[in-house]
Amino acid sequence: MPQFALIKNNGEQYGGQYVAIKSFSDREVISHGKQPVDVLKEASEKGYSDPVIFFIPEKGMVHIY
Repeated sequence: MPQFALIKNNGEQYGGQYVAIKSFSDREVISHGKQPVDVLKEASEKGYSDPVIFFIPEKGMVHIY
């Protein structure tokens, strides 16, 4: 099964943060931080109107959905 990484390089540095990338095809990180609204605001201020935003858990963090 092929693996798909949302962040090309150094994803571990964003553990515990929300990250905005340009798009699913261009996965360059354009903004990151603890609050998703702040991440969206920063991406918008940089001229990206429709970024992809997601949360990267800290290594070893347990998630229950």
